[in-house]
Amino acid sequence: MMPKELQVDLQRKIAEAEHPREMAIDVMVALQTHYGYLSDEALRQGAALLGMTTVELEELATFYEFIFREPVGKYVIHVCDGIVCWMNGHQSVMDYLSAKLGIRPGQTTPDGLFTLLPVCCIGYCDRSPAMLVNRIAYGPLTLGRIDDILQRLEERGSPPRQDRP
Repeated sequence: MMPKELQVDLQRKIAEAEHPREMAIDVMVALQTHYGYLSDEALRQGAALLGMTTVELEELATFYEFIFREPVGKYVIHVCDGIVCWMNGHQSVMDYLSAKLGIRPGQTTPDGLFTLLPVCCIGYCDRSPAMLVNRIAYGPLTLGRIDDILQRLEERGSPPRQDRP
């Protein structure tokens, strides 16, 4: 059940919009932030707030890479598979992360800490190969750098706030 405070806040934002549907992404992000992913129930709640059908909102949700329709780990790792990253070692990064975490792309570690996903170009071409961890960009990546990033995430329990070589 959506907390009353969140519901009131979303209703206010939707009411302030010229067209309620223009708030669809904001509503999905807010619900995902609260629940950890956009569950079927959250999708229904969002659609009701926006005056949309669940199918209409689902169509939007499945279009966007950063809206998660299934539970994800605390840290979502998006490995860039754009052409420049691909030319500069994307596959070795993905393979290394898969082996290191013991999961395949699209899976979450059993402890719920990491989810590994491919993503189209993240615009970090000048620092390829690159990845995002909870939307924070890292690159250029080496195996040692990946180890350092993963170690910091495991030790701190929260992602570093900026990319540090």
